[in-house]
Amino acid sequence: MKVTVNRKAHFNAAHRLYNCEWSDSRNADVFGKCANPNYHGHNYELIVAVTGEIHPDTGFVMDMKILKKIIREEIEDYFDHKNLNEEVPEFKTLNPTAENISVVIWNKLRSKIDLKSELSVTLYETPRNFVIYKGE
Repeated sequence: MKVTVNRKAHFNAAHRLYNCEWSDSRNADVFGKCANPNYHGHNYELIVAVTGEIHPDTGFVMDMKILKKIIREEIEDYFDHKNLNEEVPEFKTLNPTAENISVVIWNKLRSKIDLKSELSVTLYETPRNFVIYKGE
C-alpha cells in the first residue's frame, strides 16, 4: 500500500524572466512585466510530496522531521530572499520560470530522499499560478 506525505514550505525570491539572445522589445512582448530589468519578486509556496510504502516498524512513509530539515537546508536556505538570476548558480544561464525552478528544486531534493519513494514538487508562484514536477 502506497501513501503520500506532504510538507509545505515557503520562500521569497526575486527574478527576471528574459532570454539574453533576444531584444528588450521581444523579451517584453513574451514575458511582459516579468522581463523588468530591475526584477520582481514572489512569495513562493512549495509542497513536497513523498509517496512510498509505510514502514512496518515506524508507520511512516518518511519521517516528517527529516523531510522538514531537508527542505529547510536544501531549498529554503538556498532560495529565500535571493535574486534567483544573480545569486543562484543554476539560473546563471537558465531562465528562472516557475517550471525551471520546480525542476531545480526536485533535483536538489531527489538525492536526499530514499530512491524507493516517488517525489513530486508543487510550486506556487502566485495563489493562482503553480506548477507540478514529478521528475518525468
